[in-house]
Amino acid sequence: MPLVASVLFGFVPMFFFAFFIYWLDRYEKEPKALLTTVFFWGVIVAAGGAFLINTVLGVGVYILTGSEAATELTSGSLIAPVVEETLKGLAVLVVFFIFRREFDSILDGIIYAAIVALGFAAAENSYYIFARGYQEDGWTGFWVVAFVRIVLVGLQHPFYTSFIGIGLAVSRLNRNMAVILLAPLLGWGVAVFTHAFHNTLLSVVPGFGGLVFGGLLDWTGWIAMSGFAVWALRREGILLKKHLAGEVELGTLTTPQYQTAISSLSQTMAAVNALFGKNYGATVTFYQLCGEMAHKKEQLLTLGDETGNGLIIQSLRSELTRLSPQALTFVSRVSEVPRQGAG
Repeated sequence: MPLVASVLFGFVPMFFFAFFIYWLDRYEKEPKALLTTVFFWGVIVAAGGAFLINTVLGVGVYILTGSEAATELTSGSLIAPVVEETLKGLAVLVVFFIFRREFDSILDGIIYAAIVALGFAAAENSYYIFARGYQEDGWTGFWVVAFVRIVLVGLQHPFYTSFIGIGLAVSRLNRNMAVILLAPLLGWGVAVFTHAFHNTLLSVVPGFGGLVFGGLLDWTGWIAMSGFAVWALRREGILLKKHLAGEVELGTLTTPQYQTAISSLSQTMAAVNALFGKNYGATVTFYQLCGEMAHKKEQLLTLGDETGNGLIIQSLRSELTRLSPQALTFVSRVSEVPRQGAG
């Protein structure tokens, strides 16, 4: 029973956090199957690999120094941040290379990084709640560690790893070779630094005071990262306004569809209305493709054709034209469609 409870308290809150992050992506949601895969990469590959590597290297440090204090400090401040952020970051790197079409923006980078980190946190929290909580101090220890791992530092890993996602996204959206090469390294470096700073702080300021202080810093960082994600989301809305106006001129979208596509609230209301009919799937897919169209047109404009942006845009335009008669709209206020070139 305690082991089952530990797993539940380790995983269920992280599922809720993951759902919130998925919800945050309002205009162009990432594939559920891909997000599920990176989550369980965090659970199995990142958490499992980190446990083995951290343990082996920690034993090596103890053999060399003979000091438990030196081993704990080295493992927490140097070994764990490098190993864990590298293993989590590898999942984002796989998406970056293999599923490049799904890696379109800074917000995408944050989402993939945060989801893999939540998988890691789910596995790590389950272990800590059971081994460091229940086994050391019974149910009292269980609840104390659960509170610390879920409430005080529940979002620490997504905060660290998000910098890796940002670094890869900046690289993805740039033509400058120096930026392409250095941005991912800088993102990884900031992730490792923030992780190491948190762990070092807990070593220097032990006890409940250190946990509270560390938790406040973690939450401050996560709130700041959430603000950055909201900025990235607003930027995506601007891209939709910019690039979908031309699709109205081409006849791919109607004016009400354009006005619905550029508003996340209107998209949600259109999907809710579609629930009562037979057009839910077509409506949701239609506005998802609108988001993809805007991103691909921006990439064609700034990065060139790359690996076929022009053909992708043509394919998206054909699919939008097919779905257009079935896509419901929701226009809360009438606004003029800016007239731009239809290219």
